[in-house]
Amino acid sequence: MPALGADEEEAGMIPRSLLFAPADSERKMEKASASGADVVILDLEDSVSAAQKPIAREMAQAFLKANPDRSKRQLWVRINPIDTPMGLQDLAGVIGGAPDGIMLPKPDSGADITTLCHYLSALEAAHGLPQGGIKIIPVATETAKAMFALGTYVGASPRMTLMTWGAEDIAAVVGASANRDADGRYDPLYELARTLCLAGAAAADAAPIDTVYVNFRNPAGLEEECLRVRRAGFQGKIAIHPDQIPIINAAFTPTEAEIAHAEKIIEAFDSNPALGTVGIDGKMYDMPHLKLARKVKAAAVRLGVSA
Repeated sequence: MPALGADEEEAGMIPRSLLFAPADSERKMEKASASGADVVILDLEDSVSAAQKPIAREMAQAFLKANPDRSKRQLWVRINPIDTPMGLQDLAGVIGGAPDGIMLPKPDSGADITTLCHYLSALEAAHGLPQGGIKIIPVATETAKAMFALGTYVGASPRMTLMTWGAEDIAAVVGASANRDADGRYDPLYELARTLCLAGAAAADAAPIDTVYVNFRNPAGLEEECLRVRRAGFQGKIAIHPDQIPIINAAFTPTEAEIAHAEKIIEAFDSNPALGTVGIDGKMYDMPHLKLARKVKAAAVRLGVSA
């Protein structure tokens, strides 16, 4: 097989699962770290009370420093919104632990990502960390303004490698009593937010990550949602409970059939380098199919399910 290109290598770095852990609980951070999640997000925002935030910052930095080996899973931090005093305090309080990334809640637009990027550059310099090493993932649909700004993330920062969306905060903003119907499907506003995130991420060359499934005692519902959003184009999902991780990881791992089909497409194009389209089993495939096939193959190799 040919060497992987830049797109395939970058695709291999996309996390399938991201798990929140309150940063004021060492037990929960440890449990999350052992869950098998590709990314653990040490949370300084919604799961931590105002009174606990100062100690949570200290505990998050201590946990980061105590776990410098990130080969099994990365450690990110969700800070408070960047337009609040707590946001910058959070950054200053955890950067010494060299987090792999920062989750930014409630941005109004890509301008907030650019501001965060400038802060990170200054803090990396102050702590002797590699410039640009700390990545960013915005939760891009948590304010009313944000719903109209998904196109503004294009070029906001090269640190922004992922993008996700949220359904809980925007529901509170518009005054909704619930965001899902009786069958567990999102109402139109939240499906719109999901769709805009998918398109916004593609426009900004970031990987789209789906939001949480809050009913952690419904594994069948979680699996169905994972498979549905993966089919739509999402490349991972956020979890709120360690029990959700095996389901999410399985859903976002290429299956044997998917790998075999990808290999067949790659082989067909490699055998016919002068062709822009090839026929396989009565269907025509072109360059977008080849690009997707290489991404599937690269992910399978990284995850150890294909040689």
